[in-house]
Amino acid sequence: MGKGMIQIYSGEGHGKSPAALGRAVQAACRGEYVVIIQFLKGRGLAESEFVKRLEPEIKIFRFEKSAEDFSQLSEEHKGEEKQNIRNGLNFARKIFHTGECSLLILDEVLGLIDNGIITVEELKTLLAGKPEEMEIIMTGISLNDDVCALADNVTKVETMHFKIWE
Repeated sequence: MGKGMIQIYSGEGHGKSPAALGRAVQAACRGEYVVIIQFLKGRGLAESEFVKRLEPEIKIFRFEKSAEDFSQLSEEHKGEEKQNIRNGLNFARKIFHTGECSLLILDEVLGLIDNGIITVEELKTLLAGKPEEMEIIMTGISLNDDVCALADNVTKVETMHFKIWE
């Protein structure tokens, strides 16, 4: 993909985040720096010892405090996590300002829209601040026309089941 593109990996299938991570490894192999901000992932990858070995080329951040899935939290705890998530979005703005990476992955950011944490308009405003040369990958399950309009490229991931032997 090209410099400065905004891409979306979406769909009900599994593999969106691994595909984004694959793009991160490709960028790192070219000597570029990558920042991944994970949302709604529970523990996610940020605490993995393996992932720490990918630094400094690939850095993964997670701002949520809970190890539980967001949908399983109490309303009070969801309110706390929403503030932590907003801190993650503010960190993305800081990344835009500093330009410290060539690829920024906002993993499961589309889920923030599904959960009513942000609106499509807020995501659009966030993306308006990105440097021209920075590539962005956003992942999430749901997709609509307004979200698609924010991207240069949209990839839909679906899981297909085949019965090979009977």
